[in-house]
Amino acid sequence: MNAFLPIENYMPHRGVMLLLDCLLDASADSAHAQVTVPRDGLFLQDAGMPAWVGLEYMAQTVAAWAGWQAVQAGRPVKLGFLLGTRKFQAACAHFSPGSVLRVSAHCELVGTNGLGMFDCRIQPLGEDSVLAQARISVYEPDNGSAFIQALEQEGVGQA
Repeated sequence: MNAFLPIENYMPHRGVMLLLDCLLDASADSAHAQVTVPRDGLFLQDAGMPAWVGLEYMAQTVAAWAGWQAVQAGRPVKLGFLLGTRKFQAACAHFSPGSVLRVSAHCELVGTNGLGMFDCRIQPLGEDSVLAQARISVYEPDNGSAFIQALEQEGVGQA
């Protein structure tokens, strides 16, 4: 079993937007992360954590995988973007607060242009049942900060 650094070493996410607990496993083409569904805080509703937040759990697992790859190669961790999803399916409307989930991301392709596609799933830790699954598209530009500044100059995302 590999020893992993704290998750903050593999991702740019901080504070309330860092949703993963830790990286459980990583390889050349996949990663598995652990999430403990919070009992309060961001996104939580009376019924629990909405299943659609699972898309962010998946995207952050991809980010942790990319960061782990970068750390292994001695490169800095980069900022990346979730572009979209296909075939999102959830077996539940909400994840129960306090439940511990295993989020898996398997790389289907990553192009030299920074575009990637991942097959992802969320399962209760230690169980085979699938609570949610999707294919997500991501983009990791060479310089994420410059990319955001260019979008801002273009007026993208401004009201």
